[in-house]
Amino acid sequence: MNSKSIYARLYALASGIVLALGFQTVSAQSTKPLSLNEAISLSIQNSKQLKASYAKIEEAKANIKTANERQLPDVSISGSYLRLTQPNIDLKLGKKDGGSGGGGESPKVNSAAYGIASVSVPIFSGMMIQSGKEAARYLATAAKLDADKDKEDIIQNTIAAYSNLYKAEEAVKLVKENLKQSGQRVHDFSNLEKNGLLARNDLLKAELQQSNYELALMDAENNLKVSTLNMNIMLGLPDNTVLQLDTTAFKASSGNIDGRGEAEFEQLAYQHRKDAAALSARAGAATAQVKSVKGEYYPALAFTGGYVAAYIPNVVTITNAVNAGVGLKYSVSSLWKTGSKVASAKAQLAEVQANEARLTDAIHLDVYQSYENYLLSHKKMDTYIKAIEQSEENYRITKNKHDNNLATTTDLLDADVANLQSHLNYTYAKADALVAYNKLLQAAGILENNNK
Repeated sequence: MNSKSIYARLYALASGIVLALGFQTVSAQSTKPLSLNEAISLSIQNSKQLKASYAKIEEAKANIKTANERQLPDVSISGSYLRLTQPNIDLKLGKKDGGSGGGGESPKVNSAAYGIASVSVPIFSGMMIQSGKEAARYLATAAKLDADKDKEDIIQNTIAAYSNLYKAEEAVKLVKENLKQSGQRVHDFSNLEKNGLLARNDLLKAELQQSNYELALMDAENNLKVSTLNMNIMLGLPDNTVLQLDTTAFKASSGNIDGRGEAEFEQLAYQHRKDAAALSARAGAATAQVKSVKGEYYPALAFTGGYVAAYIPNVVTITNAVNAGVGLKYSVSSLWKTGSKVASAKAQLAEVQANEARLTDAIHLDVYQSYENYLLSHKKMDTYIKAIEQSEENYRITKNKHDNNLATTTDLLDADVANLQSHLNYTYAKADALVAYNKLLQAAGILENNNK
């Protein structure tokens, strides 16, 4: 393999570090040991998204209270005091056959006052009140389930960020180690070149590889800074906090599915997925809303009562005028106005039911992909373990040949790059396997239960 291919592979290696790590995390003064469980706990505590979800739950609870209060009595009190011009008052009380009834002078009235108190207790309203309460309860349940779904998303995002930070740290370690080895090789080659035992061109190849490793290290360190910052923001820590990760979370045996198959995970998903349960609750709310709107077709029946008091100087004083009875109200226009409202409510119900069917397909695909990705991640780890053994043995043999002038410097440098790449691949595979395992748990709706 020629020198151009080596440089191309080194450049690809540096670029691969950037792409594999993504643009996630940051910087550092104080040091904090951080386990994966602690990271999850802190991210939940500091999640602004989750705080917004909890606010929606409180709003839904308030809506339940509002719906319940619709069945409480409506009580109103009103009163007025009026100043009047001099009115013409012709009282007919006591008069017979249009007579003068005594011919008395009309009373002088220049003011009036009255007060009215009324109460109405709904007895029947076409089930609108009960249906409204039912819909509010369903929507409150959906809001809580949405918050639980958000919490699982936060847990999975934290695991992915923790994994990316681990990748960044390991990349820095591996590149530093290879850079140190490359520096020693340049030193050895320089001595050989000075003694005429090595071609100048071979020394330049080794020096160029060292430069490329330095560039790869710059990229790796930059990604480590960005990854640390991202993690600190998620956890609510100062930007300059240095995080010491618990690498046992990435041991090769982590993420055991205990022989469970894809069908079992899919069944768990239908039972435990929060988004499916939330959509089911919304379907219940939409059904209740259809009942509520249909209630407008029916009359409203209520118990009514009231008290009236009035005082008109020189004319009349009214007290203790208490009334009670049953009131019936029916809007005839509901016969032609309610139909469109019912159709709209039914359309909303149909939309929710269609979304339920669509989510069922999405769950099936999500579980399938997550399960296959989990299996693939473990297959990759097994392959990369073999690749490390092969690359290390290849480097050992190539170096031995090079020392005995049986292999070129290009072969040696290429074997060194391949060895570094195999170690990076295995490190990334371990981190990806942890993320894939938890993604499978998330797809099955049991992620939170397994990270408590």
